[in-house]
Amino acid sequence: MVAVVMGMFGVSEILLNMEDMGQREIFTTKVKGIWPNRKDLRDSTMPILRGSLLGFALGLLPGAGNVTASFISYGMERRLSRYPEKFGTGVIEGVAGPESANNSAVAGAMIPLLSLGLPCNPVTALLMGALIIHGVQPGPMLISRHPEIYWGVIASFYVGNVMLLILNLPLIGIWVQFLRIPYRILFPLILLLCAVGTYSTNLNVFDVWVMIGFGLLGYLLRKRDYELAPFILALVLGPLFEQSLRQALILSAKDPMIFVNRPIALGLLVVSLILLIFFVYDRWRKGTR
Repeated sequence: MVAVVMGMFGVSEILLNMEDMGQREIFTTKVKGIWPNRKDLRDSTMPILRGSLLGFALGLLPGAGNVTASFISYGMERRLSRYPEKFGTGVIEGVAGPESANNSAVAGAMIPLLSLGLPCNPVTALLMGALIIHGVQPGPMLISRHPEIYWGVIASFYVGNVMLLILNLPLIGIWVQFLRIPYRILFPLILLLCAVGTYSTNLNVFDVWVMIGFGLLGYLLRKRDYELAPFILALVLGPLFEQSLRQALILSAKDPMIFVNRPIALGLLVVSLILLIFFVYDRWRKGTR
């Protein structure tokens, strides 16, 4: 899991960025006006509230994710704004709303993960994989069998947000200094950290080669405009799907009609098929234009 993810999202990102290294400029602007003033707080209050509610609702939906919530929140704030022409120039409403939606979508995605064992995005899929590796199965029995983990995750939301606020605002000037590091130095350092993190998981050199191989595969897929998130979801959910399939066939004495005899199961299959046909048709229609 770690080797594949590091390769897909780490190594492939480095390879893509190396293509336009010559066109990138080192950050030299001095950072000023970090703390929000009274006008900023007044202008961002409603976008924060709207973005939080929207992001939480979209976070509950499988596949929507925080990226979708951010874009929808940005579009909504632009439509509601009295000066939509200023969006794209750094107005605080266009930042506060999407960022609030992004953060609340993460919390919303934890509900189906912890209560039903269903990851809604790659991040929760990785978290689910980590819990399974440690012998913890997310789902309806999590709160009764592992209450310390369940409530620990809930408490970490509050503690983590407070710590982020304490660390990020005073130290943002320091974080920006990383952008002054030349890319010929920064990219090898990132690659080194990926390799060390992958090797330290199992202390196995083969994992590093797996990371490199999937990094090249991820680079080729992204060059062809393929999404990597479904691959990670399949990697996590594949074994669970296979296990559930075997259990269902055992209960039905190997009769596959068990998947269509129950109304709920049949309804879910029909909805999935309709969505699949819709997305394939939509992709085909856009490709023929």
